[in-house]
Amino acid sequence: MLHKIAFVLLIIGGLNWLLEAFHYGVGNYLPPTVSMILYILIGLSALYEAFTHKSYCKNCMANGQM
Repeated sequence: MLHKIAFVLLIIGGLNWLLEAFHYGVGNYLPPTVSMILYILIGLSALYEAFTHKSYCKNCMANGQM
C-alpha cells in the first residue's frame, strides 16, 4: 500500500514539475504551509521509491537486473 501511495505522489510531483515549466505549479495556488507539506511528502516518496524500487518492480524482478 505504501508503494502505491509513494508512486501516486511521484506522479503528482512529476506533473507539478511540468506545470512549473509553464509557471502554473501547484505551489503557486496553495497556502505556503500546505504546499510545503505536499513537497515534503513527494520528496519522501521519491526517497522511498529510490531505496525500495527493485523489490517492488516486476520488470526488475523478472530480469534479475536493474
